[in-house]
Amino acid sequence: MDDDGARAAFVTQALRAAGHDVVARMSATEDLLAAVRRVRPDVILVDMDNPARDVLDNCAAVTQQVPRPIIFFARDSDPDTIARAVRAGVSAYVVDGMAAHRLKPILDVAIARFHEHQKLRNELDEMRTRLADRRDVERAKALLVRLRKLDEAQAYTLLRKSAMARRITIGEAARTVLAAAELLDAGAGLDPLESAP
Repeated sequence: MDDDGARAAFVTQALRAAGHDVVARMSATEDLLAAVRRVRPDVILVDMDNPARDVLDNCAAVTQQVPRPIIFFARDSDPDTIARAVRAGVSAYVVDGMAAHRLKPILDVAIARFHEHQKLRNELDEMRTRLADRRDVERAKALLVRLRKLDEAQAYTLLRKSAMARRITIGEAARTVLAAAELLDAGAGLDPLESAP
């Protein structure tokens, strides 16, 4: 992404010389998210003097919806701008300008950093899911203990069997039980889970 035609041509030539294909060139006014969905690039390069808020918002949308390594070449070394770029998911923010001989190491570092960040993000998402599953299983067990007069082990076994029979996770089975209980008691204005931990 670059609004300067001569600079964009230089970047394209430098990338090709380094053995990379350039699958699209676009201006800052174009929809980056739509272009990434359409073209599916491995890396996004943005080269502009002063990153506009719209461009950083577009980078953030890409990071959230179709994550890719994003490398930003800019003249603006303002700490607030750099912080906004990092929050938008930029993998590398290079202020010194682009030199052809520096391009490959910058790409390599940005791609490695992106993959490491994605790995950490996936691990965090998995941990959040496990914690949510544990919480919902405990709530569903407490509900089954109260309504079906089961002990905790029996309630857990019932949830596990339900999950296996439906080929879903035990957390999903627990959420189904909780949702059904809320639905059944919604008309009566009761909270079926108020005594559940």
